[in-house]
Order: sequence, then C-alpha cells, then structure tokens
Amino acid sequence: MDQLSRRLGVPDAVVIGLGSMLGAGVFVVFGPAAAAAGGAGLLAALALAGFIAYCNATSSARLAARYPESGGTYVYGRERLHPFAGFLAGWGFVVGKTASCAAMALTIGAYLWPGRARLVAVLAVVAVTAVNLRGVGKTATATRVLVGIVLTILAVVAVTGAPHVSLDRLDGVAETGIRGVLTAAGLLFFAFAGYARIATLGEEVREPERTIPRAVPLALGVVLAIYLVLAVVALGVLGEQRLAAAAAPLAEVVRVAGLPGLVWLVRAGATVAVTGVLLSLLAGVGRTILAMARRRDLPGVLAAVHPRHKVPHRAELAVAAVVIVVVALGDVRGAIGFSSCTVLVYYAIANASALRLGREPARKVPVQLIAALGLVGCLVLAVSLPVASVLAGFGVLALGALGYAVRHTVRTA
Repeated sequence: MDQLSRRLGVPDAVVIGLGSMLGAGVFVVFGPAAAAAGGAGLLAALALAGFIAYCNATSSARLAARYPESGGTYVYGRERLHPFAGFLAGWGFVVGKTASCAAMALTIGAYLWPGRARLVAVLAVVAVTAVNLRGVGKTATATRVLVGIVLTILAVVAVTGAPHVSLDRLDGVAETGIRGVLTAAGLLFFAFAGYARIATLGEEVREPERTIPRAVPLALGVVLAIYLVLAVVALGVLGEQRLAAAAAPLAEVVRVAGLPGLVWLVRAGATVAVTGVLLSLLAGVGRTILAMARRRDLPGVLAAVHPRHKVPHRAELAVAAVVIVVVALGDVRGAIGFSSCTVLVYYAIANASALRLGREPARKVPVQLIAALGLVGCLVLAVSLPVASVLAGFGVLALGALGYAVRHTVRTA
C-alpha cells in the first residue's frame, strides 16, 4: 500500500490548524451568530463553541496519537466503535467539508469580484488544488504565509476598532434566549473545526504521538483568543443589529472607526484568510477520501498516492471537481449550517471513540469526562441549528447510511 511522507513538525501542524480556522469565523460567521443570539449571547455562544471544540480537540488528539494515519475520525470510529460508525464519520466529514469548500470559494469571489463571484470561485479552487498537488510541504509553506498576512490584518482591525468600543453595545440577548445561544454556538463551531485538519494529516506528521497532542490545543487556544478579541471589538463598535446585518463586518468596523481608506486592506485580508481555509480544507477532505478508499468505503481508484509528490492526487482532484459543480449550481447561504450539522456528528463519533480508549490516570483533567461532555455538546448543537440545516444534514447522512447498508448486504450475500 502506498504511504504518505512524514514531513510535518509541531510548527507546521499548528500553522495548518490556524490556516483552517482563521477566516471562517472572523469573516463569515459573526453576523449570522449575532442575529441568532444577540450581543451578550454572541459572546456566550462563542465561549460555548470554544469549550466544545476544546473537548473535541482533546479527544481528537488522544485518538490521533493512538492511530497516526490519514482519515481522522473515520479511522477512530472503525477501530474503537464499529465500521459503520467510521463510515458515518467519514461520510459526514466529506460532504460537510465539501460544502465548506464551496462556501469558502464563493466567499473569495464575493470579496474579489462580486459581479463574477462564481468564475473567481472556480479559479480559486483550481489554483488551490494545484498547490496541494505539489505536496503537503508546499501546503504548509503556503499556509504559513497566508496565516502571517491574516494575523496582520486582524491586528489592524483590532487596533483600529478598540478605541471606539462602547460597552453598552455588548449587551442584549435575542428573543430566542437559550435556543438562540445554542444556534449561534452551532454556527460558530464552523469556525473552530479546522483543528481536525491536523488529525487528518496524521500520516504526514513526524512523531505523531508527540506532535499532534501539542499542536491541536495550541492552535485552538490561539484562535479562540483571537475570536474573543475580535468579537468584542465588532460588537462594541457596530452593536448587535448592525453586526447582524453586515455582509463584511470587519471592514465595517474599520469604516465606522473613521478609516475608510483601510477597508480595501481588510477586504484583501479576508480574501487571503479564506484562501488559507480553502487550502487546508481541500487537503483534509482529500486525505479522508484516501482513507475511505483504502478500505473500499469509496471507490478504490481514489486510494492512489502520487509517486513523486506523495499526495492522494486522485482524491484531491475528485474533491475539486465536486466543489466546482457545487460552486456553479449553489450559493453560500445555508452551506455553513449544513456543514456544521454534519461535522458536529463527525465529532460526536470522535468523542464516543475516545470514551473507548479508557482512563489515563496520569492526566490532571479527567479525559473521559471531557469526551462525554464533547459527545453531548456536539449532539445538542447539531439539533439546535436552523431547521433547514438539520434536515439537510441528517438527510444526507441517512442517504450515506443507506448506501453503506446496501453495499454491506451485497458483499455478504
């Protein structure tokens, strides 16, 4: 069986995690989340999403150290629970993150050239796929550059907006109350899900039993701190209603702060950030497809690894083709909710798998309790999303389960 090359250390793994998370929440999710939960509710939802992400990250890190190969929860579910649990996790990840890729590509088009958003989105998918096909080392290098640029842009927004923050604007909870906070947390979870990219690259990480447990919480902690600062700034400058209505909230923060000349810089930064997300998303989905194809849960032809660049080139090309179709036919609305629903199910299976690892007495924090809280939290957030997202997400999962059952029946007949 073809093997991938172990090239990534802790800094590279952290950078890939940052590149996957930074952008989606800051530039896309804050507005819908504020509309669902209100001002103070947004901050509570962000803290809740961050806590559940921490639970998931802890479980994912333990599992990835035990099973250092590509595929993430697809592998963990198969090994610790049942092959069907692994398939459901892999299927949910692939369909959810493919929708995320399309949403990110369309966001790039909307920022760069609104009148030709779909064309720009297709070109972005082609360009990012070309980078990924050159090898994971190229992916990590490109992502490092993108993360540096994004952090600079976000610092400009924070410094520009901070003097104009009004504490009065941080109050207010939407009429939906707790339900609104849960809905917003489910949407905001979309912004944290990138740390899974570190686990799905497990077969390409050096010393995975040491690297992954360090890289995952470090990347998550940095991103959570950045999100909290920017959420306070955005709310404090714009207020609940204006933030909920803003198509480009961070650009609006700079404009309201009296520096309209920097708006173009923030828009450019948003494009760079989302490109970084798309870069890592496509790589992660491709590797999950590789793992599923190796076990014949997807066509075996997708299990090929390029002899020179050591990447799953057929899987990545297949993902890119599907994303381009979705970009041409769909739109960005609803994609975040759909993706959050299926990915929350993915992490629910990860936490259930971690519960089967047993206790670790040397740990100061009871990891079994963390896994249990993560499992319950993922399921609660999944069913708290907008109704259309819940129906679509669970409908696609059911369709995949039906296909699995049919294949299993045929094989055993």
